[in-house]
Amino acid sequence: MTFSLQFSRLGLVACLLFLSELSLAEALKVKPLLNSNPERVLFVGNSYYYYNNSLHNHVSDLVKASDAALGARLQFKSSTIGGAALNHHNMAHLTEPGSLGVTQPFQWVVMQGGSAEPLSQSRREIFRQTAMTHAEMVKARGGQVALYMTHAYVKPHRLASPQNITATESMYVEVGNEIGALVIPVGLAFREAYQRFPNLKLHLPDGTHPSLLGTYLAACTTYATLYGRSPVGVKYNKLDPSYLSHGANAIDEATATQLQQVAQDVVTEFFQRK
Repeated sequence: MTFSLQFSRLGLVACLLFLSELSLAEALKVKPLLNSNPERVLFVGNSYYYYNNSLHNHVSDLVKASDAALGARLQFKSSTIGGAALNHHNMAHLTEPGSLGVTQPFQWVVMQGGSAEPLSQSRREIFRQTAMTHAEMVKARGGQVALYMTHAYVKPHRLASPQNITATESMYVEVGNEIGALVIPVGLAFREAYQRFPNLKLHLPDGTHPSLLGTYLAACTTYATLYGRSPVGVKYNKLDPSYLSHGANAIDEATATQLQQVAQDVVTEFFQRK
């Protein structure tokens, strides 16, 4: 056996061990509060948020449809930078009371990393350090932190791979447990929805950005996690025409119900891990 062949086999073993470690389902230290009622929420991320008239608007509409009194008190803000990683955001400014027109501290700050951050060991470490620093700041100002687990690429994106969601999940869960953050399992909801309904188009043709259906699923998953309430049965699928960007179609009630159920099932299973 040549040295190069030995090295190749050792590399393969190391890779398999790494993937095996990533596949271990780690339990979540921070669980959703049932029937939570946050009013002031800041979403910090990139284009995964702002496509289709922005995730925060859809989460807000779900709250309003399920609890009109709470919905009338909401103060949601979204700060996004196209193609941004988490460390590109000025969190000190964003979370300073009054900086974004919200005088009281945000009760929740939902932080999203770049879609490729979980796929590089060096970028994973930058994300971890940044999330830790940001979390300390948010908590010092009286808020709580949630990490938005991104969905994985699909073809034709050049980085599409079945292993990507495993790497993404492990990064968000590990960092979430380390910094005491709630993890919103959007990426797992995308995977589950595709397994149940292969013909749904949750991505745009670029294989990275969410379609309207993808944003709706992400909003239902965020709502279920952040508010500790099931989105199933919430009568929110009559979408404003401005949401129908990038050639998307309105969501019919049957599809909305399917996506609501996927979101609730994934959130329930995710936080029941032991």
